[in-house]
Amino acid sequence: MESRNSDVLRTAEVARRSGYSVQQLRNLERDGVLPAAPRTPAGYRMYGEVHVWSARAYRDLTAGTDPATAKSILRAVHSGDSSRLFALLDAAHARIDRERRDLEAARAAARAIADEPLADIRPGDSMSISELARALGVRPSTLRHWDSAGLVVPRRNTGREPRHYTPDDVRAARLVHQLRLAGYGIESLRELIPQLRGWHRWDDLAAALAARNARIDARSAALLHSAAALNTLLVLRQDR
Repeated sequence: MESRNSDVLRTAEVARRSGYSVQQLRNLERDGVLPAAPRTPAGYRMYGEVHVWSARAYRDLTAGTDPATAKSILRAVHSGDSSRLFALLDAAHARIDRERRDLEAARAAARAIADEPLADIRPGDSMSISELARALGVRPSTLRHWDSAGLVVPRRNTGREPRHYTPDDVRAARLVHQLRLAGYGIESLRELIPQLRGWHRWDDLAAALAARNARIDARSAALLHSAAALNTLLVLRQDR
């Protein structure tokens, strides 16, 4: 422990040790990420170790989850609501675990499609919406929904022309279909599919999936780092 919770720290010192600016610290205090700092008779804030560790925890939690969740977790710490704190942390870890399992399903589905040769398919070959729906075993309304969601958007010169799916569109639709069967939701696909567009070989697709896996790893590492700061905060709270 670098010092006791009762030690008074200058605002600039807390900023230096937490990596935030003075104004950012004030904003974090306003939002409940930092506990309210007592004031001197002259109105100056009296920060302590709890503020340093709160700011550090918030930085890691934001990287591992999102700002709203990070704020909720720190507020639970400062209010002494340990049940809510643990529930929020469990949910954050569960989200990352779910994303990992989804990614593995995506890799398996994409590998099966990417390994198929496209040499015999001519650029002029295309399918209508009804033909593609029959080939996938889905309703045309499903393809329209994927179109409106921006997942598989067939080429049309005007909005009144019928949808025609090129071979690349068909392959994208098959990928979306496999991922939907694997449990991917529309919102998850909105994030994933743009990262996978334009691939023509398995190596290209594997690189995109590996990049996504690296981002998940980084979030897991951030949550791991946040655990040390959160544990320190709980100890400091007990020492008050």
